[in-house]
Amino acid sequence: MAVTETFFLSHGSPLMAIDESIPARHFFQSWRHDTYKDRPKAILIISGHWDTREPAVNVVDLNDTIYDFYGFPDAMYKLKYTPPGAPELAKRVKQVLMASGFKRVDEDKKRGLDHGAWVPLMFMYPEADIPVCQLSIQSDKDGTYHYNMGRALAPLKEEGILIIGSGSTTHNLRAIKPSGSSSPPWALEFDSWLKDALLQGRYNDVNDFYVKAPHAKMAHPWPDHFYPLHVAMGAAGENAKAKLVHHSWSNEAQVSSSKSGCRVQDLAMLSSQLNYFKNNNPL
Repeated sequence: MAVTETFFLSHGSPLMAIDESIPARHFFQSWRHDTYKDRPKAILIISGHWDTREPAVNVVDLNDTIYDFYGFPDAMYKLKYTPPGAPELAKRVKQVLMASGFKRVDEDKKRGLDHGAWVPLMFMYPEADIPVCQLSIQSDKDGTYHYNMGRALAPLKEEGILIIGSGSTTHNLRAIKPSGSSSPPWALEFDSWLKDALLQGRYNDVNDFYVKAPHAKMAHPWPDHFYPLHVAMGAAGENAKAKLVHHSWSNEAQVSSSKSGCRVQDLAMLSSQLNYFKNNNPL
């Protein structure tokens, strides 16, 4: 069955894996009931936590759980999420990227899933029975590069592949505030700009966000957590309509400063649609 949608997910703090109070966790748990009910043939996930000089795919038979975080409760390191790998999909990703002008795509035959992939997926697909392939980002490139990467991947949807970008709408770990602090104005303004740009189809502005968006450098001192959005956006298709499927705020010290459930239902669905989930992490 062909897939007609792509998704961008803000995966938030790794603590979501053990903290039941985080709103994003409940959203992910309701994924198959409320957001995406079809079962994909496989999942291609692009995480902001795998950054390489050249595009790379993990070519494994079974995904291991990567604990790419430090100083968290011991319970975090006992969690396991080990879905099947998707080596055939990995080879297909390499094929379509190179056919679209990407000169090199590396194969990593040992890497499993980082927390940007396994934390949301363990709630979205807890049975861990859908094959998963991960694709890296290149933080030394720009938004247009990653948008074009997504465009190259778009044909995979016709083959039943669900394409997910996993990053963060805002991500500035140096701006940590005490627990209970309100969302900072720079984060609110960037978030509002991004919502309007996506819902209005201003994808070129999103590609050029460091120039077009307010407080872009504060929201993303490094672009690694934003580029998965560009890949999902490109894979959705040039005429796709964006849809906001959830909105909440959280960070490592502050579980949630505000939450406003929001579904934009008055946008026509075209042949493809970009869905984006926002669990903002300003810190």
